[in-house]
Amino acid sequence: MTADDQALLAGLPGWAFAFVLVLSRVAAAFMLLPALGEAELPPMVRAGLALAFTVVLLPVVAPLLPPVPANGLAALLAVAGETVAGLWLGWLARLLMLALPMAGQMMAGVIGLANVLQPDAVMGPQGSALARLFALAAPVAILAAGLHALPLAALEGSYHVLPPLGATLPPGEAARSIVAAVSDSFALALRLAGPFVLAAIVWNLALGLLSRLVPQLQIYFAALPGQIMGGILLLGLLSGAVLAAWLDALRSGYAALPGL
Repeated sequence: MTADDQALLAGLPGWAFAFVLVLSRVAAAFMLLPALGEAELPPMVRAGLALAFTVVLLPVVAPLLPPVPANGLAALLAVAGETVAGLWLGWLARLLMLALPMAGQMMAGVIGLANVLQPDAVMGPQGSALARLFALAAPVAILAAGLHALPLAALEGSYHVLPPLGATLPPGEAARSIVAAVSDSFALALRLAGPFVLAAIVWNLALGLLSRLVPQLQIYFAALPGQIMGGILLLGLLSGAVLAAWLDALRSGYAALPGL
């Protein structure tokens, strides 16, 4: 055995530990990253993407990785810390993407496509076909616009913000960042669904006046078809603008991810 072979064998434990550390953060993030961690993707595809990105990322972040710990408990704690960091970053990125299906659920509720009196037989009372449509369109739009690259860049930059076995993720700061991301996601969903909410308010005020003027009219059965038709027409007119506004907000939100 040559000296080079001996050096290679001596360095294998360090490289194996470094690979496991990087894979822990990358795989945890890929469980939640938009477009790359969708439940519709086969598990083997998601696992392959995580492994491929780990192989690409490992030489880049190798100088930031620590040596092999002296005991197994320290190694397990390091892997657990990397997993938490990956889940935190992936959840921050996914919350912004969820604004679009949440807006779709709001739209479906106000235009009459999600009614507690007539629940969807397939989606159930807590879902709607419109929200599902937007949930399927969101990953496609992210990939088409190239926005999936920003969370991946943030994942690489996170090693400078939270180096392994270095700066730990502060629980208070992590909780505040997640709460702020949830708030931003709900606010964005409400802005996207704003025209539909406003139209529903005007429509219901008109229906209230009509029911006062014609008490004998069965207002629910008379108004629901017009509400659905008007909502679908408004959706056809504004769907492109809604998607463009969502992509702009997503781009600015991803630019503020930790590590970018």
